[in-house]
Amino acid sequence: APACCRSFKRRFLVARALRSFPWQSLEEKLRDSSDSQLLLDILQKTVKHPLCVKHPPSAKFVRYFLSELIKKHEAVHSEPLDELYEALAEVLTAEESTQCHRSYLLPSGDAVTLSESTAIVSHGTTGLITWDAALYLAEWAMENPAAFIDRTVLELGSGAGLTGLAICKTCRPKGYVFSDYHGRVLEQLRENIFLNGLSVEPGVTPLLQHPGCGIPDLEKPAVTVAHLDWDLVTVPQLSAFQPDIVIAADVLYCPQTILSLVRVLQMLSACRKDRPALDAYVAFTIRNPETCRLFTAELGQVGIRWEAVPHHNQKLFPYEKPSEMGMLKLML
Repeated sequence: APACCRSFKRRFLVARALRSFPWQSLEEKLRDSSDSQLLLDILQKTVKHPLCVKHPPSAKFVRYFLSELIKKHEAVHSEPLDELYEALAEVLTAEESTQCHRSYLLPSGDAVTLSESTAIVSHGTTGLITWDAALYLAEWAMENPAAFIDRTVLELGSGAGLTGLAICKTCRPKGYVFSDYHGRVLEQLRENIFLNGLSVEPGVTPLLQHPGCGIPDLEKPAVTVAHLDWDLVTVPQLSAFQPDIVIAADVLYCPQTILSLVRVLQMLSACRKDRPALDAYVAFTIRNPETCRLFTAELGQVGIRWEAVPHHNQKLFPYEKPSEMGMLKLML
């Protein structure tokens, strides 16, 4: 049962589609055992989880989830389970908000909590929710922290901020530049950075000292949030970020965006004139093979070398179809 509980917890905290939960295995376990302890454990690890109490998921999602849990219970047990009904009654009176929270658990026991829009396309942008390639890139980063330790990271198209926050919390970068174009996305990005205990600043962070102790704390990275229009940005502006590594997730969704992205990559490459090549990692969901072909063809046109990054083993986050993920390493 602990594995079943864990699976429910991870999916619930990130508000995954209900069909992705292991309902069948739960039904089998409920049939095998006459007590309701398993359901109470699941309730504690989901709806009553401290992260959900502090940063609630969408009320509608919680409502559907509890209704499903009650259905499974009633199919097997004749006695109603008061705790489930009480939790449902509580959420039925809750206000539905336009923002909801998702919490992604990290191997360290810490979590990245994001405030996201409940609508997929909201304020005319898709940047207010987390896409699967961001999760995939975050997992890869946690498996390869050496790529980030003590380095300044520039992320193109940060969206809700998941990848960057996971890297800031687990890979000890020296500096991290979150960037995006849309005003509302940047606003939410700042909120999410604060929500995760980091602060945004124009300058460089001094070492944080433990009270009464001379050993510096693990340094928090110097975090900046930049408004970046890929069609208007200049070489000096990009150069000012002084990145040691560049990353991007789920930015290959239409030909226009791809051309603009390649323009930025070309400029980043120009910033490096007399310095070693800059590594850039681009993760994407393969929705349309044509899109990926266009990207690699454009890279070829401007002379940027690339190679495919093999699938990694970290399966930390529940997402739809890991098989459809791809990642390229570019040498700028």
